[in-house]
Amino acid sequence: MVQVSIAGSTGSVGTQALDVISLNRSLFDLTAIFANSSVDLLAKQANLFRPKLVGIGVDKLARELIKQLDYSPEVVAGDEALVAVAESGDVVLNAVVGFAGLPVTISALESGKRLALANKESLVSAGDLVAKVRFSSSGEIIPVDSEHSAIHQAMRSSFFTDVEVSKIILTASGGPFRGKNRESLAEVTLEEALAHPTWSMGPKITVDSSTLMNKGLEVIEAHELFGIGYDKIEVVVHPQSMVHSIVEFTDGSAIAQISGPDMRLPIAYALGYPSRLKQAFGALDWKQSRLLEFEAPDTENFPALPFAFEVGLRGGGAPTWLNAANEVAVAAFLASRIRWIDIYAMVRASFERYQDTELDSIDDVLNIDSEARRATRSIIEKL
Repeated sequence: MVQVSIAGSTGSVGTQALDVISLNRSLFDLTAIFANSSVDLLAKQANLFRPKLVGIGVDKLARELIKQLDYSPEVVAGDEALVAVAESGDVVLNAVVGFAGLPVTISALESGKRLALANKESLVSAGDLVAKVRFSSSGEIIPVDSEHSAIHQAMRSSFFTDVEVSKIILTASGGPFRGKNRESLAEVTLEEALAHPTWSMGPKITVDSSTLMNKGLEVIEAHELFGIGYDKIEVVVHPQSMVHSIVEFTDGSAIAQISGPDMRLPIAYALGYPSRLKQAFGALDWKQSRLLEFEAPDTENFPALPFAFEVGLRGGGAPTWLNAANEVAVAAFLASRIRWIDIYAMVRASFERYQDTELDSIDDVLNIDSEARRATRSIIEKL
């Protein structure tokens, strides 16, 4: 049996991963789970799957967690919990939201694990450092984001991807505000931003999808994951969310991964790799008539996407700053402190304070992340 640990088990990806595991009890043994603060759900998950290690991010909740457990696993709290979960099992699913997931990525790779990566911020914020760990250890990354999973699957069709890939095309649903102009975007509400047309996700990534910043971060992630130059990465809007991404080869062939919008498919692919599981998550009825649409993204009204390309090309600590500033701005929007249209404005204003810096250590990453957050908060507070 493959031993699996999940960092972020109570979130959207984490709960769907547990669904996949519950359908494949003969294949997977859940050995460790972690949540930051959702103690009630974490305890329920632990009592159902009975992992050997249970981690909680908030120290003061450890006692409440232990009280709710009906068995006696190892309970780890605080900063040590993430690392403990990342060093457990054979496969580590990093489903932590945001920059907080970086320790899981580093620790899992250093420990030689297969990292099922649903935390794009790790690669966006610390791509150079993650690459050093990735290629100096026996650890490997299998992406869980539906777009990058699609690319990974399509690339399996080629023995010589380094010379045969012409470009990769990331697809985007367009989010809930596709087709809106700048004037109407100035009036959108939090409820509208959280109403994604095709995917059910957590609030942070849902807001990122509405601004297209999520797709911009995925562009940087694709560059880091697959070693593809930014000049060979394209984004197209595909409202039906059935073609999850496309790889085009030098001979003109284009191979796409197509399925219904079900995150359990890329999760199952990463957990079971290199084998595929037997459940047909997202399978389509090919006899049913359907229209698949593709269009260029609206970069005028959704400038976060082209800005992410610029930041990615700048390299060094620039993506670190971008990610941190965006996290702060989105949190402010979710707290109703700024408007939706202010999210990008705050990120852009914050980035004006960034000075080019190379990433030589984790401390460099942490310093840039901290500085970006302070700068962004100060701008928001002056509104």
